[in-house]
Amino acid sequence: MFLEHIPIRPLAAAILLATGTWASAQTFPAKPIRLIIAAPAGGGADVIARPVAQKLAESMGQQVIVDNRAGASGLIAGEMTQAAPPDGYKPPYDPTRDFTPVSMVATAPLMATVHPPLPVKSIRELIALAKAKPGQLLYASNGQGSFSHLTTEMFSRAAGIEMTHVPYKGGTPAVIDTVSGQVQLVITAVPTLMGQVKSGRLRAIAVTSAKRSAALPDLPTIAESGVPGFESVQWYGVFGPKNLPPAIVDRVYAELGKAVESPSVKAPLAQEGAELSVTGPQPLAQFLATDIARWRKVLSGMNITLE
Repeated sequence: MFLEHIPIRPLAAAILLATGTWASAQTFPAKPIRLIIAAPAGGGADVIARPVAQKLAESMGQQVIVDNRAGASGLIAGEMTQAAPPDGYKPPYDPTRDFTPVSMVATAPLMATVHPPLPVKSIRELIALAKAKPGQLLYASNGQGSFSHLTTEMFSRAAGIEMTHVPYKGGTPAVIDTVSGQVQLVITAVPTLMGQVKSGRLRAIAVTSAKRSAALPDLPTIAESGVPGFESVQWYGVFGPKNLPPAIVDRVYAELGKAVESPSVKAPLAQEGAELSVTGPQPLAQFLATDIARWRKVLSGMNITLE
């Protein structure tokens, strides 16, 4: 499965490597591979996952079926991938225990964009306007408790401003309403925003990474625009169901390494702001544990729930 970073429960997109009884390592994959992507078509996770999936299908000799399952900040896809019957008495899954890490695939900043008629061309101008009109600016997010939501809230707190949250069911509808002016700001994945920025329908004002994006070298970071130390970066990793056989983990890890080095995957995704990196299972497990601990500390007291 393919996971996109979301704090608290870090599951925004999943690729289920296969369904039903696992084949032996010698025969894997013996049937089509199902990809469950917990984002709408065209969202950041979808844009990154699809070319990788195509290369996996070519190299592994099996059809790869893409299944977009947006909603509940990734919980729907996470529960499907875990494949455990819900009993109503426990959380649906624990990301550190209920999945088998395979490899990190990519990291990417989010991009802050505004509706062009808004008199804002920088983060400093956005902060000044928000302070002059506390609570009046509306910002869109991918959903309640989503990475887009949490990043914007973290930015608001760090900048000392108050804006009003309008949650959507995914990045695409959030962007559509920002373009139309129903809301004034959206901070979400670069691939989700790039087309609207290039067409002039949205104005990009910053990225959320600590350093400028290689794909967007002229776009400043939030940290260098009046909010020192600010950083929030998405990551995308591949996991399998719990107790995935090590031989299959090794096979998928090897195939991922080939896929992300393919020009048909590497070049277009780099242009969209993603930095590809295949790390292997243990580094991914360590990163996951560290990232969850970091976000729990950041989010303590925010009183944000998932819907």
